[in-house]
Amino acid sequence: MNDPKEIYLSVDVETSGPNPGNYAMLSIGACMVAEPGKSFYIELRPDTDDFLPESLAINKLSLKNLRETGIFPKDAMLEFSRWVTGVVPEGSVPVFTAFNASFDWMFVNDYFHRYLGYNPFGHKALDIKAFYMGLRKINWLETSYNTVIKNTGQETALSHHALEDAIQQAKIFKILLDELRGNRL
Repeated sequence: MNDPKEIYLSVDVETSGPNPGNYAMLSIGACMVAEPGKSFYIELRPDTDDFLPESLAINKLSLKNLRETGIFPKDAMLEFSRWVTGVVPEGSVPVFTAFNASFDWMFVNDYFHRYLGYNPFGHKALDIKAFYMGLRKINWLETSYNTVIKNTGQETALSHHALEDAIQQAKIFKILLDELRGNRL
């Protein structure tokens, strides 16, 4: 964990449903865990018309508006790839970090491979919930977002805006990394 060549990037996505095979990724937010001000945000043009009303109710994104203003997925993924390689110093590797990474990762990985043929993260994805579980030696059911923010001294609930949530996740993960490294009082 002390390898300076690992650069943790917090990533969050908003989607039109629960899987990339049937639903669209609508926005991507990302930031460096060590420097959350170095961030990325983009809204994508939906690549399918399918959606679950509850997904759109949560993220408040409009498929109609995104069809007009969203960036085509291939262009969006190229911009995201460029951002990732731009903030990760040469000789270092980006590590995709997310709260419930399995959800965000499946969309990001699918879109990178489908539209660009590669993923700049490779297969490096770290789940904050699992990290928290191991660090605190607790059960999976004790890793809900509300429990984690309470137990890390955070107060912000998820806004379901991809960049805001990526920044919040980065703050949580930084606290947990400091705890792991013995930097917590």
